[in-house]
Amino acid sequence: MVGLKPPEVPPTTAVKFVSAGMAGCIADLCTFPLDTAKVRLQIQGEVRIPQATSSVEYRGVLGTLSTMVRTEGPRSLYRGLAAGLQRQMSFASIRIGLYDSVKQLYTPKGAENTGLAARLLAGCTTGAVAVACAQPTDVVKVRFQANGALLDGARRYSGTVDAYRTIAREEGVRGLWRGTTPNIARNAIINCGELVTYDLLKDVLLRTGLMADNVPCHFVAAFGAGFCATVVASPVDVVKTRYMNASPGQYQNALSCLLALLKQDGLAGLYKGFIPSFLRLGSWNVVMFVSYEQLQRAAVLLRPALA
Repeated sequence: MVGLKPPEVPPTTAVKFVSAGMAGCIADLCTFPLDTAKVRLQIQGEVRIPQATSSVEYRGVLGTLSTMVRTEGPRSLYRGLAAGLQRQMSFASIRIGLYDSVKQLYTPKGAENTGLAARLLAGCTTGAVAVACAQPTDVVKVRFQANGALLDGARRYSGTVDAYRTIAREEGVRGLWRGTTPNIARNAIINCGELVTYDLLKDVLLRTGLMADNVPCHFVAAFGAGFCATVVASPVDVVKTRYMNASPGQYQNALSCLLALLKQDGLAGLYKGFIPSFLRLGSWNVVMFVSYEQLQRAAVLLRPALA
């Protein structure tokens, strides 16, 4: 079984937009525990103001997951999922669903093939716009995922809506956009390492005839995209996670967060949580891109039946 065949009529921008959001949600549902483990490992050892961290120590991906289940219960693995799904419906829809349309805008008229520069510009553009729109959901998601690392008396939010309200009340509306700059940098890098890599690998596999346009092809291209994205984006991701999870006044800006990290952990600190990052981003890419391709094709096939 290699999935649905490519449709003769290409999917519309609206179909790509909705399919990308749905595919992002499916991928989050499958990989969210790995994302939570990544966040816990990235903030471990961080000096907080006030100092309210617990004595729980996380060791490796499986160790982190088992420790969370043992000390906080199985539900802790999906803490922040509501905000994560809200994020994907806006974030993935824009950065992935609009990528092809923006890529065409950067492609010179009359050009037979889309160049690397146009692909990179499209990835940076959709990534930046997506962050600007979806940043509050990302802030809330990270806060919830990190929340279990605090002592019970220091738990900050009772629910997703309460988190939005509390952050806006205590830190101002700007608090919901905390870490936007490093997140824009992160997603510009990830989009180039992820979408552009997937686009190029898939194009090469199809043009050389090594694989047909089906699930195995999408799987291989997505796996390669996930690895490239993790390698180039991990340093920015660590800074983003720490900065968004920081208490008010802990860091002046993203640069001060980076300097504090380097002073405390050295260069190795930039790749804290690399294994769970790769496991999460690699598996997320595979699930997302395979789902995205199939959802687009299903929508195109269903369209005449619904008309």
